Amino acid sequence: MFAEIITIGDELLIGQVVDTNSAFIGKELNKIGVSVYQITSVQDNKQHILSALKEAAKRVDVVLITGGLGPTKDDITKHTLCEYFNDTLVQNDEVLLHVKELFKRYSDNPISDINKQQALVLSKATVLHNIKGTAPGMWIKDTNTVFVSMPGVPFEMRYLITEEVVPRIIREFNRPHIIHKTFVTYGIGESALAELIGQWEDKLPGNLNLAYLPSLGSVRLRLSGKSEHKEELEDVIKVESAKLLQIIGDLIYGEEGEDNLEVVVARLLTEKSKTLATAESFTGGKIAEMLTSKPGASQYFKGSVVSYATEVKINVLNVPEKIIKEYSVVSEQVAMAMAKNVQKLLKTDFAISTTGNAGPTKGDSDADVGTVFIGIATPTKIFAIKEQLGGQRERIVNRSVNRALELLYKEILES
Repeated sequence: MFAEIITIGDELLIGQVVDTNSAFIGKELNKIGVSVYQITSVQDNKQHILSALKEAAKRVDVVLITGGLGPTKDDITKHTLCEYFNDTLVQNDEVLLHVKELFKRYSDNPISDINKQQALVLSKATVLHNIKGTAPGMWIKDTNTVFVSMPGVPFEMRYLITEEVVPRIIREFNRPHIIHKTFVTYGIGESALAELIGQWEDKLPGNLNLAYLPSLGSVRLRLSGKSEHKEELEDVIKVESAKLLQIIGDLIYGEEGEDNLEVVVARLLTEKSKTLATAESFTGGKIAEMLTSKPGASQYFKGSVVSYATEVKINVLNVPEKIIKEYSVVSEQVAMAMAKNVQKLLKTDFAISTTGNAGPTKGDSDADVGTVFIGIATPTKIFAIKEQLGGQRERIVNRSVNRALELLYKEILES
């Protein structure tokens, strides 16, 4: 079973508003076995909307439309739907009563004729009651395709999807089961990962497929399957997942839908009753920010020294000036000294340090832009690694933060 999402609004096409509605709808449909065939964004233009509706009806079983249902002149969705279905607008008394009650409750102004127009719906439509706003949703069945029109306001759309649209689709359509299982890997690139699991991937059953979803510092592996028989599909995915874990289990830190890496690190530190400090230079406290963004961080995180300037590394972290002069402020030796000294300063079990050149200029070091060193201090050892991460500042910082957490995660597990 397939669906298409059509979002209406000039604001989406000029980048003024980010389309979060489609992402939400896609996830909710996937949960009930409905595959999204296409997502289309169109202007507030009648002909453009009509063309999108006509093309979608050829492809899918359900067309979900968001946007253009407000009371102003640029909200033309209802009138365009009337033309498409050769229908007329009629007043729905229940919707009108709801709109009046909302105005009475939340507005000092009397309801206007423009606002009363929110109660106008297509005569062929089944009204989907929107308790979160004034614009109702509409469910319209036309030959072999169902069209669902919803407001574009995200919290109103979400209510209608979860409370009205999804239950109706479940009742009225036979759907296959779709299951995804996503593993999050760290410390390896997409191509290297593909080489490691290539033989396993080639032998996947025909109803399963694998997708690689790379991001800064990690690659997600999404194993997907579709079947009429849920239990059989679950068993197949379980078997193949176990095979994958045997191959790259040491590179997987969790599954999507579970906690992010910083939360996993925090949980491990808490479970082992261990503590952490950070000494950050070019990352500017971002590691500390991520670790303290969740409640309860005081149990394991003692503090951070953001030693952005060289003199702070010397005067606060006690990095010997001799080391900096001999090896450069961006060096393995300085990263190790920073980690060791912040560990000692704040009396923690573990410590992370970062020093590097994120650009755009070289600053206090002759190191090339993108050269970074990440130091790790544990209860038994201190080490630092070098990374060359390219020339885009934000990318360098974000990848370094992820890499630091990956290194720390591995050391906590082995401690």
